[in-house]
Amino acid sequence: MPTITIPLDSQGSTSVPRRRSVPVRIGSVTIGGSHPVAVQSMTNTDTADAAGTAAQVIALAEAGSELVRVTVNTPDAARAVPEIVARTRDAGIAAPIVGDFHFSGHLLLTQFPDCARSLDKYRINPGNVGSGERHDEHFSQIIKIAVANGKPVRIGVNWGSLDRELLTSLMDANARSATPREDREVTLDAMFESAIRSAALAEQCGQPHDAIVLSAKVSGVRDLIAIYRRLAAETDYALHLGLTEAGMGAKGVVASTAGLSTLLLEGIGDTIRVSLTPQPGGDRREEVRICQQILQSLELRHFEPQVTSCPGCGRTTSSFFQELAERVNLRLREKMPVWRTAYPGVEGLRVAVMGCVVNGPGESRHADIGISLPGTAEDPKAPVFVDGELKTTLQGPRIAEEFLTLVEEYVARRFGS
Repeated sequence: MPTITIPLDSQGSTSVPRRRSVPVRIGSVTIGGSHPVAVQSMTNTDTADAAGTAAQVIALAEAGSELVRVTVNTPDAARAVPEIVARTRDAGIAAPIVGDFHFSGHLLLTQFPDCARSLDKYRINPGNVGSGERHDEHFSQIIKIAVANGKPVRIGVNWGSLDRELLTSLMDANARSATPREDREVTLDAMFESAIRSAALAEQCGQPHDAIVLSAKVSGVRDLIAIYRRLAAETDYALHLGLTEAGMGAKGVVASTAGLSTLLLEGIGDTIRVSLTPQPGGDRREEVRICQQILQSLELRHFEPQVTSCPGCGRTTSSFFQELAERVNLRLREKMPVWRTAYPGVEGLRVAVMGCVVNGPGESRHADIGISLPGTAEDPKAPVFVDGELKTTLQGPRIAEEFLTLVEEYVARRFGS
């Protein structure tokens, strides 16, 4: 597949060859082409609650979500969209707001033209727009509204709601084959065909080629990799990556990271979402932070300084280094809203907080600024390394405060104008 290499810049750094996709403008954001991989998320509020939904959109955007999707599933939800957008923009948030439509999208976009105009993009699931003749009719109706309003669309195929007629047709043909394939392979074929046929129909209805994004979401890592490799090889549409219904906690984080990282390192993917099941009352922003950490760990983008810290062992029975690592992480996060503006490039800062002398001095030298704390029964002195050189040695009860001061002084000196 054709590739490009994106050079290091203030927003991202990568030497990974990127698949050449067609750039798509979505409100204030452009994805695809040479643009950095964008992070997105989705609200889980009742969209009919305009104030509550706008508040979550703002929170997600402030956490770093560069696009935010909202469910539009009822007349009340569609009616609330213009107010949600207005509240968000009044708060100074420019992140594009995407409408997620299933089953009744053709009706809601027709009946509520202010909703259609207010949204920055429409997400359409071709498996949920109707069956038989109604399928193409309803799909085309949504596309014509998108064309009239100059809106891009994401054609989002999902194996949990795949076009049953298409799947049945391919399964029947496979059953008649002299060498039938596994059902899983046929299902992935159906997903590919649904996405490609829907994109072709959209263009027949007047949707520009550079206003179409494709996704094909599954819940298995290997299936995710297989379907996106095919989409990347056989199309040039911008691709939205995500593992659908990833799950809760460690399972969801690990599975999403495994699938997305494999594809991103192959240069596949223009925008990503991690679809975590939140803990009851949990923080929706967590999925944004995980997306950012995936991209930052792969060195595709930089969002905030990274802290290297050791896991601890029998040499570190004191919890002090753990407490210091936590304090450093919290302080950096607290400072970033100001630092991001005052100190361009600070997102790439590397800090090390190590617990003993085994790997501590070495890791600290590799970081921009690092501290190697004494382990259990070791000399209670903590050398601090700056740009690979020993800067000073801290000791006594104020090691934490003094190290944090050194970090802030380093940031001001290195990244200040």
